[in-house]
Amino acid sequence: MTDGYGSAGPVPLALYIHIPWCARKCPYCDFNSHQARGPLPERAYTDALLADLEQDLPRTGGRSVMSIFIGGGTPGLLSAAAVDRLLSGVQDRLSLEPEAEVTLEVNPGAVERQKFHEFRAIGVNRLSIGVQSFNDEHLRRIGRIHGRREAIRAAEAAQAAGFDNFNLDLMFGLPGQSLPQALTDIAMAMALNPAHISRYQLTLEPNTVFYRQPPLLPDDEQLATMEEDGRMLLAEYGYQRYEISAYARGRRRCRHNLNYWQFGDYLGIGAGAHGKLTDRGDQAIYRYWKLNDPDDFLNHAGAPQRIGGERALSGPDRLLEFMMNALRLTEGVPLTLFEARAGLPLACLEPALSQAVERGLLRHDDAWLGATERGQRFLNDLLELFVPEVTADD
Repeated sequence: MTDGYGSAGPVPLALYIHIPWCARKCPYCDFNSHQARGPLPERAYTDALLADLEQDLPRTGGRSVMSIFIGGGTPGLLSAAAVDRLLSGVQDRLSLEPEAEVTLEVNPGAVERQKFHEFRAIGVNRLSIGVQSFNDEHLRRIGRIHGRREAIRAAEAAQAAGFDNFNLDLMFGLPGQSLPQALTDIAMAMALNPAHISRYQLTLEPNTVFYRQPPLLPDDEQLATMEEDGRMLLAEYGYQRYEISAYARGRRRCRHNLNYWQFGDYLGIGAGAHGKLTDRGDQAIYRYWKLNDPDDFLNHAGAPQRIGGERALSGPDRLLEFMMNALRLTEGVPLTLFEARAGLPLACLEPALSQAVERGLLRHDDAWLGATERGQRFLNDLLELFVPEVTADD
């Protein structure tokens, strides 16, 4: 695997860093997160992350990184000194683009809030705060360990620390949640003046407590109303929906996530981290992932054994994965991006393209491609049109 240059120039490159520990595992969470049982092994894990990055450097082709996202788990549990050492080590090994976006995920707990000034001083320029709700009862039902007051204080602390670019995560469709309560969460979030709001529907994912012991959730009709009315309320106050679950004011769209949705490349370092890289030499696109277990990762971070798996995407894989990402974008994408990033001719989109347009799920012309509002609402139905048929000979 070499660099990520395609026919239209270099594919943008981002860096994802995974911190696998949290204070307590939430019953809906299917991420690679593990409840911390004592002090975090900060120095050992930072060393492992940088060793992991060293092993991945030959795959970058000398490209600069346009964004860094430190996710988890709960990265805010790390000390500011550990984050400083991590970011310094990254910058010693990789070139960052001017004005690169550097995001750190945090939760509203008091211990994390106290570090916000330090995080800002060491180069973090965007926070993503896991609020989920401002209703104490709903927070209790979904296993969160903060309350309404802590959530408000976290947003206020972010502003006081100088973060003019921070995101608030919200969820809707919570156990026992009504439409007015869902809209109240949005109103309270907007009152805190974040640059960005991510709003997700609670879903029951396999390998979670909620999947094994499902709570009573709002029905499909209630969920559809919560989504639509919430979207309208956000728009009324200037939050533009640019992706199915993402709303931003002005130009504060999340650059890191946009790179995912536009089928850009990204390195993934840390336990369970995933990456995607384009190879100029053989025009292949590779996905790879690191060992999930934190102890296994710590033991193998500087060695080839840190790789949990790797595969090259077939043509049908590339087509489907490109559409899975790009069709989440409200504006859609230029057709030239499909050829440049997926490395496939436009002709391979037919006949699915025509069928999707006929069903009112897709809009496109000679230059642009995007899902309709109906297409985004029924995205799975739209994507099924781009799944290749399997024959008995396959």
